[in-house]
Amino acid sequence: MTNQIRYAYLKDQTWLYRRNWPKDVALVLGSAALKQSLKTGHAPTAKVRAAEVNARFEALVDRVRSGAEEALSEPLMDGGWSTHQLSALDHLRATLEHSGAVLDRPAFNRLVVREKIAVAASSGVYLSRRSNELRPGGFKSVRYSVGLFASKYGDRSVCSLTREDGREFLQLVSRLSPIIGKSETTRGLTLDQLVAFSSRGTVTITVRTQKRIWSQVNHWLDWCVYEGQLEANPFRSVPFDQKVRPAPYAVPTDDEVRQLLAAQDREVGTALKVCLLSGMRAGEAVGLLREDLVAKGNLGSFVWIRPNELRLLKTDAAERVVPVHPVLDDVFQELPSTGPLFPDLTVGHVTKGFAALRKRLRLQRPGLVFHSTRKWFITQCERTGVPEHFTASLVGHKSARSENGITYGIYSAGISDEQKRNIVDQIRLPTGTASP
Repeated sequence: MTNQIRYAYLKDQTWLYRRNWPKDVALVLGSAALKQSLKTGHAPTAKVRAAEVNARFEALVDRVRSGAEEALSEPLMDGGWSTHQLSALDHLRATLEHSGAVLDRPAFNRLVVREKIAVAASSGVYLSRRSNELRPGGFKSVRYSVGLFASKYGDRSVCSLTREDGREFLQLVSRLSPIIGKSETTRGLTLDQLVAFSSRGTVTITVRTQKRIWSQVNHWLDWCVYEGQLEANPFRSVPFDQKVRPAPYAVPTDDEVRQLLAAQDREVGTALKVCLLSGMRAGEAVGLLREDLVAKGNLGSFVWIRPNELRLLKTDAAERVVPVHPVLDDVFQELPSTGPLFPDLTVGHVTKGFAALRKRLRLQRPGLVFHSTRKWFITQCERTGVPEHFTASLVGHKSARSENGITYGIYSAGISDEQKRNIVDQIRLPTGTASP
């Protein structure tokens, strides 16, 4: 914590308070500033007491100004303005001194000892609140990260945590194995037990995952500060030195697309084709309702991607209207006529089903995941000469046409439905038979 306190300074091991009065108030009080000893050499205590004096300062300023306004509004007495002002000023000073507002130095409020709350109890309350604010997938990630920390430091009080604890936690997290999230034998284990389990192998979780865990634990500690359980987050001064290296998704080749579609997988085959030809995310596709399909005259059918009871959207820019590719007209006709178009699918089913399909087809290229279908669509748009900001409007990205994206978003109404239709109709699936 910094030793700088506004309107206070340290002199001879004691904190002193000094704040200049506004000019009109100084005229009434006959002094230039409020000066007062905070009677402590302890910076946290001085910070609290300075806040108390600040509150008294503001209250006295308001009181002086309201009293001056009342005194000067009284009828003129004999002697004119000069006599009236002097007598009113003397009367106001006398009133303030009589009330003790100027001369008295009220005792400081007794410092309240911060209640010691256990890490396990605090994290439990935090997770209970976050469960109502986050989507299931996001909450699962937060629960895992905070749970890891609580399993190690659960018996400690929140206010006893130090920078050294943060460094130790970071060091332990860096030794975790990626297998622990997939093994049934690791469920319910503490952080120390997970580290011991991970020591059997040589592979550790990625730097990106480590940073995510660290960030989520820091968010909880920031919440503790907001709730008054902690004066400051001790982990904010612990640097995360490792660099996160981007791991971009792979773009499927034409041969890989042919193999994936030729397999006609019963679980994910239809969703796969829909995402390839629309650029939709998996969650956007499986969350489609029949009423999200809208007809626009001679421009054909469009998909209105918007929040509904099945799913929310990733960003505000994700809400959009996308033309239905001609190949998908027959596909959508075969799906349910009311309600969800994919009633038996979730994002988890899609990603796991695609992983199984890829394994069955022996397509083990790193980075090739279901989300790669979205990257394939964007790549096809680029190869047909579609401007980047046009593609952004189709896939739900913020426009990148100008450096000031906010300004562009305010002044542009976006591309027309006809332009969207022309772009989507240019997308072609690879032709021919997949090689064995």
